[in-house]
Amino acid sequence: MFTRSAKLLVSAAFAATLAAPAAFADNPMVGGAPMYAEKNIVENAVNSKDHTTLVAAVKAAGLVETLQGEGPFTVFAPTNAAFDKLPEGTVATLLKPENKDQLTRILTCHVVAADAMSSAINKMIADDGGAHPVKTVGGCEFTARTKDGKIMIEDGQGNMATVTIADVDQSNGVIHVVDTVLLPAS
Repeated sequence: MFTRSAKLLVSAAFAATLAAPAAFADNPMVGGAPMYAEKNIVENAVNSKDHTTLVAAVKAAGLVETLQGEGPFTVFAPTNAAFDKLPEGTVATLLKPENKDQLTRILTCHVVAADAMSSAINKMIADDGGAHPVKTVGGCEFTARTKDGKIMIEDGQGNMATVTIADVDQSNGVIHVVDTVLLPAS
């Protein structure tokens, strides 16, 4: 029915189809969208339906250009549900132009000036006896721990964020999705 050449062509096309998803298998889907290692943090975040509040906040704070920069950055990216856990009206208040400095501080407290995959974070936690200090570009110092195999970040107010999706590789760093907004001590 098929010639040998046609069979080889069909086999090659089938193999390519099977291999195509594997190219992105190293990066988890976030918010229903594929995350591409060759794209930067902002280019990927805008596609996640779970990060629309974060993207709006990054825009309001004027941090888009920074997070599209060379990096490297590790971003602990709170979901929409994480922002929803804040007291009612907090997000709307932070997004007002007169609160840009406060919003910028909170957002930059989610960013570390390094490319830290979960394996590196877990090693730092273990090397430090179970609790590793995390210094952010926003001047916050949080504490990383592990619990039940998950990375936990304790913020300056004692709130605990869990990394729900780790190691989302970016061209300029890595994103770790968290379930709680990290807040500075004051």
